[in-house]
Amino acid sequence: MASPRGRKTWIDWWRLSQLFKSIAPDDSSQRARIRFIERNTMLPVKAVYFLVLIFYLYFTEWPEMDADRVRWTLLRTIQWFFVFCLIVNVIIGVMLIRMEEFSTRVLREVVFLICLFDALLLAMMTELTGGFESFLFWMFLGLQIRNAISMPIASSQIVANLSVSVIYLCAGAFDIVVARSEEELGDIAGEPVMLRALLLMLMTACGYGLQVLIDKQRRMDAEEDEFDRRQSQLQASGRLAAEIAHQVKNPLSIINNAAFALDQTTDGNELVKRQLGLIREEVNKADQIITKLMGYAQLVEGRLAKLDVNETLDAAIMQVFPKGSRFATRVRREYGIALPPLLAQPEHISEVFVNVIQNAREELADSGEIQITTSYEGDYNFRVIIEDNGSGIPSEMLESVFEPYHTTKEKGTGLGLAIVRHNTELYGGTVEIESELGKYTRFNLLFPGRAAIRLQTK
Repeated sequence: MASPRGRKTWIDWWRLSQLFKSIAPDDSSQRARIRFIERNTMLPVKAVYFLVLIFYLYFTEWPEMDADRVRWTLLRTIQWFFVFCLIVNVIIGVMLIRMEEFSTRVLREVVFLICLFDALLLAMMTELTGGFESFLFWMFLGLQIRNAISMPIASSQIVANLSVSVIYLCAGAFDIVVARSEEELGDIAGEPVMLRALLLMLMTACGYGLQVLIDKQRRMDAEEDEFDRRQSQLQASGRLAAEIAHQVKNPLSIINNAAFALDQTTDGNELVKRQLGLIREEVNKADQIITKLMGYAQLVEGRLAKLDVNETLDAAIMQVFPKGSRFATRVRREYGIALPPLLAQPEHISEVFVNVIQNAREELADSGEIQITTSYEGDYNFRVIIEDNGSGIPSEMLESVFEPYHTTKEKGTGLGLAIVRHNTELYGGTVEIESELGKYTRFNLLFPGRAAIRLQTK
């Protein structure tokens, strides 16, 4: 078992790695980048590029190559490969022009493929124009920049840019192999090859670093937009709930006042007095129920916050098991790290955790164990599992535990788990319960990090 110090070190390294983690944007953003770079920018550039290559390869005299069969064979190979690349680029160009007909995954694969073809063609031209001495080296850096912009998936981008680096080095190495003289070989060897290779590697790292910064800025902007949107929804929901509560409470008040007035005018008729008392009692109960269950009326005054779920759970545990209490129940925590923040009103989420943990504590009756686990589920979603090793719940009762006023406790109100479901679903989450008699009860809560607040109409 790892020591606390070793676990802390591992967590620190994990958190450091999260700083360099890149999360791909959604499909619409990916398509927008491909449209801007590959279709709107690269297609016109490539049209000019291929026209220049046609003139250079087919309309230029190559007298110095007549006596060098290796160079002449290389030229013929490049001419045939150029024709092949031209055909491939025309096909892919048509696909990019009609990109709305293709899925985002197909477009990503097409961009990756055309990147490799462009790098191979550029490598052949580099070999033809001097290998490591060729000025075309700087075009490889431009190709890496283009890949960093048009490939939002980090793995594809890194593989593509590393491939570009390897292709360039292979082109230069081939030029060394076919060097015609010791003097030419000496000139090539004297070229700062390692510096160029290092520059290509550095550009690959910079492209990925830029991608990470763009992703983090995009997520921050998305969180701010989500925060503002949820706050607006929160206020709108609160105003609607307050209006509903007001509209319902007014008739109840009128009924209560009328019953009170009738009670004052009734002389000695015990039956009428009992019936009026019953009316007033039920009106008061209805008024209390509305006050408790119309929690939306408090949303107008509430404010959203970016909640750290692990810290919120710790606060809930302290509330259920306050310092100085002598509960024998053990609480084990297995928290995930680098969880996304939850945009919610703190009281709502705290009430969810407190009710579930308190339910587990009362079930265990001062003994047993509660295990609380949090984990990241991807796409800004995270899961919270609260499990106790108590006596469990019969299978026939699992469907009804979340119903209001359903309770098996003598002094229970039956609202605790109903509030858990209500507050969880309020933020687009789900709560499920699993149990086995005599073994365990497990609450499984899933919170989507980008869900809108839902107005309950049931």
